[in-house]
Amino acid sequence: MATLTVRNLPEEVHRGLRVRAAHRGRSTEAEVRAILEEAVRPEGRVRLGSLLAEVGRQAALTDEEWAVFAARDATPAQPVSFE
Repeated sequence: MATLTVRNLPEEVHRGLRVRAAHRGRSTEAEVRAILEEAVRPEGRVRLGSLLAEVGRQAALTDEEWAVFAARDATPAQPVSFE
């Protein structure tokens, strides 16, 4: 993660950020991160999780088929060792 310092921010902008953050139930820092992320996110970007969820809805799996996913081994995979 990178660190960003913003200098000479007008007090009214800072106050507005604090109010906006409070309305959304998060810190001012988290609000600024969300604003910046939204500003630089490419338009029409599809997140992988959303895409996979949509594929699952279109597949119309039965309860038994969903149960197979729920019963899968949840043990984290181990990284490959080349030694």
